[in-house]
Amino acid sequence: MKAANQETGIEPDALVSTRLGVGSWTILIVLSLLLAGTLVVVYLGWSLATGTDVPPSGYVAMALGVLASLGVGFGLMALIFYSSRKGYDEPPVLVLPDGEGNESQTVSESKTSLRHQI
Repeated sequence: MKAANQETGIEPDALVSTRLGVGSWTILIVLSLLLAGTLVVVYLGWSLATGTDVPPSGYVAMALGVLASLGVGFGLMALIFYSSRKGYDEPPVLVLPDGEGNESQTVSESKTSLRHQI
């Protein structure tokens, strides 16, 4: 336990003494009410739909919707990983016209230094 706290840099007393404020309790209550309301709507929808049949075209449409949603999700996750691996998520680097660019210097730092020179 002590080694884990040293790695994270969190004091043991800080873990025990954390309390929820008024805003946190409000969010918890609102989310709990939304969950309860959702469960009521699900129960009513399930119990009122007894005796109705779904046509085969409904199952086909549902399957196509699930496949399209999975395709979009997998595609977006692939783009996120590709972007991260290729370095597109890194901050921009200013490359000066004479070929001297400091890779550790970001654009905002370079603009600040250029403004001071002018």
